[in-house]
Amino acid sequence: MPEDREDSLDERRKRLGASLKRIRTDETMEAKAEASSEESRKGFAVAMKLSSEFISAIVVGAALGWFVDWYFGWTPWGMIFFLLLGFCAGVLNVLRATGAVPTRLADTPRDKTDDSNRDGA
Repeated sequence: MPEDREDSLDERRKRLGASLKRIRTDETMEAKAEASSEESRKGFAVAMKLSSEFISAIVVGAALGWFVDWYFGWTPWGMIFFLLLGFCAGVLNVLRATGAVPTRLADTPRDKTDDSNRDGA
């Protein structure tokens, strides 16, 4: 009878081990799927940001062109010029956001020894 009980415990232990292994495998698969979907969401967010920046630059250029045409009476030329300018600004914004073109660096503070040497002393 006690051996029967030991066999029963070993059998239950084996089933529990197999069940835990299956659950851990499922959790690992879920974690990988979640990481993949997170990466996909980040890519979609970046794509939406870039497209909205590009389109808004073109719309602002077109609006400024229409206003200049209306105010000064330069019927096609204001719209053409500012629409092209908006397009170029949109492309530049997208290139800067992707890192293809570096952003403008801020003025670096000059060394104090350089200022003192300017007077010729």
